[in-house]
Amino acid sequence: MIDLYTAATPNGHKVSIALEELQLPYSVHTLSFDKREQKAPEFLKINPNGRIPAIVDRGNDDFAVFESGAILVYLAERSGQLLPQDAKGRSVVLQWLMFQMGGIGPMQGQANVFFRYFPEKLRGAIDRYQHETRRLYEVLDGRLGEAEFLAGDYSIADIASFPWVRSHEWSGVSVEGLPHLQRWLTALENRPAVQRGLLVPRRDLDEAATVKSAQSMLIR
Repeated sequence: MIDLYTAATPNGHKVSIALEELQLPYSVHTLSFDKREQKAPEFLKINPNGRIPAIVDRGNDDFAVFESGAILVYLAERSGQLLPQDAKGRSVVLQWLMFQMGGIGPMQGQANVFFRYFPEKLRGAIDRYQHETRRLYEVLDGRLGEAEFLAGDYSIADIASFPWVRSHEWSGVSVEGLPHLQRWLTALENRPAVQRGLLVPRRDLDEAATVKSAQSMLIR
């Protein structure tokens, strides 16, 4: 059994989608950012960086893994799926995974901050991060004009980028004029496992019960 510590963010959805695709049994523990549960001492024992997502593999000596990309690789290797075993195939997947981790995530994350949350509308910062995010989308579009999925076959590379790209409107970034990227988005949105993963954590759960469940797991 995998314990998933998460929240409704692109990085959180990466892992819930992967768990659904891999059909691995897991339990969900939702952390409240408002209550700063991700900074609780008990959770910092799982992820010293105090961020979601993180997992604890109860079937492997309670092994904890943090950082969403590292979790995707761990789950893929654990299950023998969504990551090729040959050196070249594995490298292609990891290249596109790192592209998301080092590019799309940080740049779009900053676009989110300055476009949605920062108290001042700093036009230079907004333009810089929106334009860079769009440029990265164009790189994805070029690749997806050559292959059905980022690494050829469907893999954790697609799972890593999809939750970010699907939220492009929240960042104020357009996908107009990127037909291959739009085709890819539609293809992933139609996958049943992706649809299930996007519902994690469930929005209709009672918050108090969810917090109590998370806290009970954190002190184990």
